[in-house]
Amino acid sequence: MSVIPVDLLPDSLLETFRERAAVHDRENTFPSEDLADLRERGYLRLLVPTELGGLGGSLLEAARVQRRLAGAAPATALSMNMHLVVTGAALHAHRLGVASVRTILEDAAEGRLFAFGISEAGNDAMLFDSGTRAEPGEDGGHLLTGTKIFTSLAPVWDRLVVHGRLADAPEEEPRLVFGVLERDEHVETLDDWDTHGMRPSQSRTTRLHGAPLRADRVVTTTPVGPNPDPFVMGIFGAFELLIASVYTGIGERAVSLGSSIALTRRNVTKGIVHADDPDIRWRLADAALRLDGAVLETEKVLADLDALGTGESGPGIDDHGPRWFLHFSGVKSRASEAALAAVDQVLRASGGAHYFRRSELERLSRDVRAGLYHPSDEESVHSSYAKALLGEIGTDR
Repeated sequence: MSVIPVDLLPDSLLETFRERAAVHDRENTFPSEDLADLRERGYLRLLVPTELGGLGGSLLEAARVQRRLAGAAPATALSMNMHLVVTGAALHAHRLGVASVRTILEDAAEGRLFAFGISEAGNDAMLFDSGTRAEPGEDGGHLLTGTKIFTSLAPVWDRLVVHGRLADAPEEEPRLVFGVLERDEHVETLDDWDTHGMRPSQSRTTRLHGAPLRADRVVTTTPVGPNPDPFVMGIFGAFELLIASVYTGIGERAVSLGSSIALTRRNVTKGIVHADDPDIRWRLADAALRLDGAVLETEKVLADLDALGTGESGPGIDDHGPRWFLHFSGVKSRASEAALAAVDQVLRASGGAHYFRRSELERLSRDVRAGLYHPSDEESVHSSYAKALLGEIGTDR
């Protein structure tokens, strides 16, 4: 049974978000009013266990709520995803007994907003390596210097999860440190977000100039390269699956709009409404078909990930072992591609009026394309699957 209040995102609030989304997209501004409304309703505590002051939601429940939010305000949903990725990773690690993540959950319970500073230009390894340098600091802490890109919630975050390469680790055994920064004079946020879509997310560039990572805010250290660290696995899983849910929600909203348009728009030549045109029916059905598959597979892997943390077992629950990361990236790839294809089918079915900026479909068509750039990208996903199937390139067989 769901523990998330049924009125967490009522229809009336979502309609308000939808109206605001058009304005923030046009003006390229962050949806501060949306954030205030979500704070008031406990959204920041969504994935915090009840015993720590949260709503006690699961990753599966968070994904369902995010799909709903994305259908009204895609960029708001994408922004909040970053907070939910951090708290979702902390929840996963907390379930597995990792003590260092407790402060993340406690901060979220007190209303602190988390952002996610991992992406770096040219760093295809993402979580598993970093161009940011972590020098030894005072009292066992670190000083981080580097540049992070696509930092959603950039103007408003309270805490920033980052990683960097440990400068004092042996060259033959490079290591990464993951931890939580607070905003201070060592953290510079650029005003450089002017994009094709997802404009209100304000995912600006962040520069770290010797930013102090206190020892008590270090979450984990890991080797460079793929590894099973619970917090890193939680980040990867929550990121990929919640991203998949956001883009699926955009696609679902497009299909809903396309269906409404087809029921009223007439084909003057044929003398019928478009809902009776076989070609239009096929396009909308094709869009819905793709999205149904995306929802089913995303929710399956989310349920399995929740069960991994809680120790639940039984029929329909799977531990994917060495294929967890493969499934995370595969689900994100298939869901974001399905959403993109679905929105495009709806656009083709709905006519030239929706090429104008006044159309919600026009905005959705731009927002959904941001999924192309989120990791794991198509090249990375296919490389991982090829490696799983065929081994490393050039390996003696």
